[in-house]
Amino acid sequence: MKRIDEIVQLVENGEIEKALALVPKVKAECSDEEKYMLAEHLFSWGMLDEARAILEELALRYPDEGDVLLFLAEVYTELDEEEKALDILADIDEDDPLFPRACLLAADLYQMQGLEEVSEQKLKKAYEKMPDEPIVQFALAELYFANGHYQKSIDFYQKVLEKETTIAGTYIPQRMAEALSLLGEFEQALPYYEQALQEKVDSHTLFGYGFTAFQAEYYQTAIEKFTELKTLDPEYVPLYLYLAKAYEHEGQLDQSYETAKQGLAINEWNKELLLYAGKIALKLGKADEAEPFLRKAIEIDPGYIEALLTLTKVLLHQERYEDVVAYIEESIKQGEYDPQFEWDLARAKHKLEMYSDALNHYQEAYTFFKNDVDFLEEYGYFLIEEGQRKEAKAIFQEIVRIDPTHTEAAHMLLELEEE
Repeated sequence: MKRIDEIVQLVENGEIEKALALVPKVKAECSDEEKYMLAEHLFSWGMLDEARAILEELALRYPDEGDVLLFLAEVYTELDEEEKALDILADIDEDDPLFPRACLLAADLYQMQGLEEVSEQKLKKAYEKMPDEPIVQFALAELYFANGHYQKSIDFYQKVLEKETTIAGTYIPQRMAEALSLLGEFEQALPYYEQALQEKVDSHTLFGYGFTAFQAEYYQTAIEKFTELKTLDPEYVPLYLYLAKAYEHEGQLDQSYETAKQGLAINEWNKELLLYAGKIALKLGKADEAEPFLRKAIEIDPGYIEALLTLTKVLLHQERYEDVVAYIEESIKQGEYDPQFEWDLARAKHKLEMYSDALNHYQEAYTFFKNDVDFLEEYGYFLIEEGQRKEAKAIFQEIVRIDPTHTEAAHMLLELEEE
């Protein structure tokens, strides 16, 4: 023990080389119990190879000693020698009191290898041995949470909460809040977020609370939490989109627009925020301001269909038909497609007097929009313009079938039938 104390003192004084020089002598002179204690010190100092050498020697001498095997497996794990660790853990007998801990470590290793089912089996074995142990319940809860089995995770988090609120640095009410929110149980999640924030205020929890309140349609609460988060961490970019949306739901469009722009001032490459800023600008009647946002979103992601369709809607409204055709045809050339492209191209080419092309696009669009009365009405009048009155008659028949109260279509159909 005296020699071990001497090594400890040297390490604490920063004399690492002197300490290591004493290790071989201590190993030769001290008892196996003292060797184990020395290994513990070496492990805590990060001297893994030295700890490993001692424990491998002890494991050969005591092949049935669970604490030695488990400790050696932990060292192998830290040295990234997972297979050796798993081999050692497999040697720990089920009747050994350390068997549940061995299962926990093995489960972690299997999870690291992506073997989720094997990991679950190991944890279930530990649970069979120690069903009331919070650390085992927590391990199962974490595994299920990580794999998206949120209801199962909640069942075990609730068991943990009967005895503990914090395990391994994880505050369980926060996990409960996250799991419930991910299940769509937004109102049930909110009290747990409240509890978590009473324990500690941090960006992640504030965002989760705000997002969950938003999903529960408690928009004022969402605004309060996102605003609190913005004060705490103004560069937490995800908050700006949902804060802007919450303001929109509360009818505060100007505030929504300013919030979106604040977020873009921090990250100008956030395509979702660019699209949203563009949409709110359009709602405010600021089409000229909306267009640059939408163009930039498409520049960032040429396949961003929603941004492209929003921009083409603006361009159609502004009668910039050549731009509509250019944008959509370039997207199609790049391998992107949406049925709305056909309808928008039909409208644009109709206005550009490219009637044959417009007809082709209307025919393609019909496949997707044959139950859309607005499309059918537009298509029908185009056919009349093109002299295809028989085909137009069939379209107006469809409109009246879908909506018998559509008097304008009924009158047009009557006119076509009288010919």
